[in-house]
Amino acid sequence: MGFGQGLSGLNASSQNLDVIGNNIANSGTVGFKSGSATFADVYASSRVGLGVQVASINQRFTTGIVSTSGNQFDMAIDGAKGLFVVTQPNGATLYTRNGQFLADKDNKIVNAQGQQLMGYAPGGTNLIGMTVPVGNIAPQATSTLSNTVNMDANAEVVDVATHPFNPDVDAESFSNMTPLTVYDSLGNEHRVEQYYAKRPVTVGPPEINNWDVYVKVDGVVVDPATGNPATAPYTPAHQLQFDTAGRLIPATATYTLNYNVPVVGGAAAQPVSIAINYGSSTQFGGGFSQNFVQNGYGTGEYASMSIGSNGELIANYTNGAKQTMGTLALADFANLQGLQPVGGNAWAETANSGQPIVGTPGSNGLATIKGQAIEESNVDMSQELVNMIIAQRTYQANAQTIKTQDQILQTLITMR
Repeated sequence: MGFGQGLSGLNASSQNLDVIGNNIANSGTVGFKSGSATFADVYASSRVGLGVQVASINQRFTTGIVSTSGNQFDMAIDGAKGLFVVTQPNGATLYTRNGQFLADKDNKIVNAQGQQLMGYAPGGTNLIGMTVPVGNIAPQATSTLSNTVNMDANAEVVDVATHPFNPDVDAESFSNMTPLTVYDSLGNEHRVEQYYAKRPVTVGPPEINNWDVYVKVDGVVVDPATGNPATAPYTPAHQLQFDTAGRLIPATATYTLNYNVPVVGGAAAQPVSIAINYGSSTQFGGGFSQNFVQNGYGTGEYASMSIGSNGELIANYTNGAKQTMGTLALADFANLQGLQPVGGNAWAETANSGQPIVGTPGSNGLATIKGQAIEESNVDMSQELVNMIIAQRTYQANAQTIKTQDQILQTLITMR
């Protein structure tokens, strides 16, 4: 009698309902990939099939919705290709789409299962565990200073004979002054004051408009050549020259400021040497203005982590500096269906999946990363509910075939 077909249908429908139930249960699981059961008929040298079997449970690796979480260590793979590479405490490598990470007591970047996120050190090619930086970032001494100045063409000429440069006692010995902060090799701040004094026009081919530049560092006029304090009468540190169209003459665009930092509190810093560039400066009527950019900074404490779209883990410090700590790795496989689910939103490599193709986000066709975001489950709840109704009806229909076979058998038994 044909009880076997109906029984196989019950088993297959039951497993299908298990898959649907698992999808619904994980509809809120970050990075979860829904599954679906595929079936195959069963024949054994028979014209009539012997029922159905579950051929495989396939996972749908479609992307879920990417939503903002606000957690500094959260990250979402913004595309179909790529899985995070994580390492278990025992050294085994797994792969996941769940981007919920945190910093553990050892400053390792791990997920809820304690698996460490893997990536590359800056400039490195070997996979290493990603960590949160500790301690202060090293200071950077100022080595370049870019000034963009407009000297007022209508400013009064300063007569050096009657008003030699001496800003502490004579405010008429200079035309304008701009202060700024630079840093030495220990990260200590130094106040640099740039004084500009307009001089008479030099008549000749071409006519030249002159501006003497004097520099005070920490309140002391400095000889930029030696780096030592200068003595009166002061010699200009530099002279800017403009043509009659107000354009800076290139030969006067740059000079180097040296400053020997005094020993303070028993700590000695390296001498400061700053390449100062006045390129793009002008002399137009319309008032004095100056913008400047210097490349130094003091030390700072670690404040937070941000993640670039290319997978760079960028440490942000309290002094405004940033430092790339590494770049996370993504892996792709020739056959994602060949991966073995191991729980905890992770998969393991198998012979069927092939070896992983590992690279940085955005390279070799891999997806990019969105920081402070997560990839939600790709479960379509409405579709799953429809599938559940269909599976339930299939189960009922198979149960009905068993009931019908039982009635037929009962009829045969009661025949007289």
